[in-house]
Amino acid sequence: MKPVPKASRLAAAAAVAGSAVLFLCSPAFAHVSVQPEGTAAKGGYAVVNFRVPNERDNASTTQLEVTFPADAPLASVMPQKVDGWKITVTKSKLAKPLEVHGRQISEAVSKVTWTAADKGIEPGFIQQFPVSLGALPENADQMVFKAIQTYSNKEVVRWIEVQKEGAEEPENPAPVLALSAAEDDHSHGSAAEESSAASSGKSGDAEPAAATTEASDSSDGTDTTARVLGIVGIVVGAAGVAYGVLAGRRRTTDAS
Repeated sequence: MKPVPKASRLAAAAAVAGSAVLFLCSPAFAHVSVQPEGTAAKGGYAVVNFRVPNERDNASTTQLEVTFPADAPLASVMPQKVDGWKITVTKSKLAKPLEVHGRQISEAVSKVTWTAADKGIEPGFIQQFPVSLGALPENADQMVFKAIQTYSNKEVVRWIEVQKEGAEEPENPAPVLALSAAEDDHSHGSAAEESSAASSGKSGDAEPAAATTEASDSSDGTDTTARVLGIVGIVVGAAGVAYGVLAGRRRTTDAS
């Protein structure tokens, strides 16, 4: 079977990605949601994306307001810059200060608001708003964020309804972040470093990974070539010895 050209593989991946976007924009997923990049482990740090699809055909989404749970205040909330959007971070005093790395924190982020500086999210499009969060609560399985979506025609949709166990999904469900089991200290450190890099707008991990793969492929190819050349050399050398032996016998026969 002929190997699939790299261009064809890229085209196939692009087609799959496009299908995923359409899937997210289908009616079943046409509400504000939150998803982590990787995992969101209890007690650790994570980068999450608030995903906002435009549900209207005649208006753009011009503002998203996300309220953070007061019962699980976060010491660190760092939104990543998004082109074409102004970000406002609101903090509130805590009833009970948090102790983080030996210091007291008396206030925490209670709300983040993204306001469009241009056209916003136009009909048929979806926008992601990344935020680095931590440390995530250790004694909860999920975090509920209430969101308010505002359109250019002044319509407001409140995604604030909490899903009740055993009940059908509400009409305007609040975004819910599921928390996975706590990881070890090493994993926490890695998550914190990745969150910090992502919140700074850095995405340098992708290229080194690709370079590593290419280097590995190149190394494998070089090793295979060397082995083939070595075998060919042995065969040629053996043929030369055999030829020399036969030639010597012919000379001996002729002389006699």
